[in-house]
Amino acid sequence: MKFIILGSGSSLGVPRIDGFYGNCDPNNTKNFRSRCSALIKSRDKNILIDTSPDLRTQMLKNKIMNLDTILYTHHHADQTHGINDLRAFFLKRKEEIPVYTDKKTKKYLSESFSYCFKGSKEYPPILKLFDIKKKFKIGKLINIETVEVRHGSINSLSYIINKKIAYLPDANEIYKKDYKKFFKLNYLIIDCLRYKAHPSHFNLDDILKINIHLKPKRIIITNLHSDLDYDKLINILPKNIKPAYDGLTLNF
Repeated sequence: MKFIILGSGSSLGVPRIDGFYGNCDPNNTKNFRSRCSALIKSRDKNILIDTSPDLRTQMLKNKIMNLDTILYTHHHADQTHGINDLRAFFLKRKEEIPVYTDKKTKKYLSESFSYCFKGSKEYPPILKLFDIKKKFKIGKLINIETVEVRHGSINSLSYIINKKIAYLPDANEIYKKDYKKFFKLNYLIIDCLRYKAHPSHFNLDDILKINIHLKPKRIIITNLHSDLDYDKLINILPKNIKPAYDGLTLNF
């Protein structure tokens, strides 16, 4: 089983569209960060988490030839606006791709991209929306638990896969009632936007505290802004915390 970090950057990516790298060394390819999305890959299923605006490039780079299910964390543009590129996978499947998410994201997707779900005179629908469950199974090998986390003024969904790996790309608080669900995981892949505090994202100090409280074997920080240079992070972080980069693949 593999977990592939397709995109590791914040909402504008690194570099930004105007070429701005901030504090990141442009000569290090691990500082080139597309917007966050991820893939769970088993022997029989490919499950995509979020459709970032960079989805087409991410799929091509990682040679992902088919998708079986789509999960969404929340409705923001950097998690959803690559949705149109799913048409190619529908053409291969010849049937609608199931999409699972919360009610707020369902409403946003169905209103903003209605043609994907309802079709039109010229095109058939390519996706089918379902309410997400707290616990569910996809295929023979993938068991997923859904946990709400705070992301500023909204809740975002995080996913715990096979009780080994958790993905929280957009969050600034794990609710205390759910702490035990994240305790001593093999991998905690978690939002870490920047050094300074932010109203809707964890920062580096937050991650260091989470490392102490939740005691994961490994933390992978993602949703990285342009002030977080890869090599500098490698040099200052504890040994069990590493920065993500596009294409990072974890076996679990």
